[in-house]
Amino acid sequence: MFKRILVPTDGSELSAKALTTALGLAQSLQAQIFTVAVKEPFPYSALSEMQPIPPQEFYDSQERIAQRNLRRVEEACQKAGLACGTHSVEALHPWEAILNEAQQNDCDLIVMASHGRRGVAALLLGSETQKVLTHGKVPVLVVR
Repeated sequence: MFKRILVPTDGSELSAKALTTALGLAQSLQAQIFTVAVKEPFPYSALSEMQPIPPQEFYDSQERIAQRNLRRVEEACQKAGLACGTHSVEALHPWEAILNEAQQNDCDLIVMASHGRRGVAALLLGSETQKVLTHGKVPVLVVR
């Protein structure tokens, strides 16, 4: 049935719950897990010299957060005895990055949370899940 499962992560408790569901499903189906952490682009403005954080510091912070979240998924997969592919990507619209990641990895299922947080700390929202459902061609299991 499902052999390649994408689990987007933002580090939230709800995305961890989606991961737990995906791990159980992947174990029962002998499937592979892929995960993506979507990084927020730098919020450039007309007053860029007045930004509270320099761009490189912002990018470095985003990458550290993404890598931490990806490591958590990778460690959970290792404990479950499952293969895991990880990737971080910068995108203005997380839903587009999620669908692109699913396509690039030939995923046949996306497992994601129904609601998360938006901002520097996390990048998935219920509206992002809705957009994945609306625009994607891959089945989506929404975890609440």
